[in-house]
Amino acid sequence: MKASVTLKENRDFQRLYRRGKSAGSATLVLYWRGNHLGTNRLGITTGAKLGNAVTRNKMRRRVREIYRHHSGELRRGIDLVVVVRHQATERDYWKLDRDFCRCAQKLGIWKPEDRA
Repeated sequence: MKASVTLKENRDFQRLYRRGKSAGSATLVLYWRGNHLGTNRLGITTGAKLGNAVTRNKMRRRVREIYRHHSGELRRGIDLVVVVRHQATERDYWKLDRDFCRCAQKLGIWKPEDRA
């Protein structure tokens, strides 16, 4: 399994918050912007209000898995930041997955279906 490239620098997150496009739902907010690298980079933000460290890490793992599952359906060459909201802790995996897909479609980073 190939590891995804992650955003770690604060300046990258700030650039996306200021200049990126965003779409949100009750459970998460997606910010994106092109990066001209040809590969996607993912950043995940979970605030302290989300819960204790166990809860925050559980949400990060879920978002990483959702991204991994759908990475082939997303545009190439983008930076993507996912901000997890408090309501995500009360939802199951499949509702988070649905919200991620809907936000990606709203932003126009979802590739059209090419399959027959």
